[in-house]
Amino acid sequence: MTEEEKEYLKQYDITKYQQPSIATDMAVFSIMEDESTVEQEKNRSAENYRKIPERKMKILLIQRGNYPYKDCWALPGGFCKKGEDVQETARRELFEETNVKNAYLQPIGIFGEVGRDPRGWIISHTFMALMDGKKCKLRAGTDAGEAHWFAIQLEKKEMKKELKEDSASILNEYCLKLQYENIELSATIFEKKEFEQFHEQVTYEITECEGIAFDHGKLIVYAFLALQKQTEQDGKIVFNFMPETFTLTELQKAFEIILGYPLLTANFRRKMADYVIETEEIVEGAGHRPAKKFKRNVGRFYQ
Repeated sequence: MTEEEKEYLKQYDITKYQQPSIATDMAVFSIMEDESTVEQEKNRSAENYRKIPERKMKILLIQRGNYPYKDCWALPGGFCKKGEDVQETARRELFEETNVKNAYLQPIGIFGEVGRDPRGWIISHTFMALMDGKKCKLRAGTDAGEAHWFAIQLEKKEMKKELKEDSASILNEYCLKLQYENIELSATIFEKKEFEQFHEQVTYEITECEGIAFDHGKLIVYAFLALQKQTEQDGKIVFNFMPETFTLTELQKAFEIILGYPLLTANFRRKMADYVIETEEIVEGAGHRPAKKFKRNVGRFYQ
């Protein structure tokens, strides 16, 4: 840095521009068994002994203890501290909420629409986090109520589609439902895709919302669609849900839960062959046929 530049910076007044508050929000996903399913498995009959326990996609939500949106449910997150990078903020907040340090964390979007937060101009750097929920120790912050894993269900409905020679317009409706025991939350999100001169612009709008704070219903949909897209592309992201060793059936089930449709076993195993390494571990008992366990082929992930 030159002396001239140093002198310029001494005179520079950053306060002449309005400054927003910067926050991080995290869509924390895990594939887990329902508590009700776990209890049923303990008492299941011999006829159903071979049935694989049902697993669902879940997202971590925190009940707000203060206004605005008191008692509503929100994504975990918080404000950046002075001198702190947004990645550092996200990891700090994630550890404070889950006691997990090494979860997969990926930025997926920046949300700063006018009016998204009634407290003022607050820009959210939104992240997607993936983890094994069994390793998580939930602990809501001092300004929050409870923290729970909610089962997530997302349904898509195409509302309008106009295709022209050099442009297109598509309107989709997403119905989001979140449930934990007798707590049910919901939101309806409109997705508008515009294609002009071979470029795509996508916007999301909340039209209905029940029990979800701020614009977090939109953030949840945005994050889950990003997860589905990356799963369809090469599937490497799905391994972040898996324990150190796993069966191919468990891995395939994780893919199917994310994508929302069944996969052909032979095709799936052929596609995954380069991503896994067979171990000497065998899963026995629990009413199932013995199954080999695999681990990640780390070299394939970093090519």
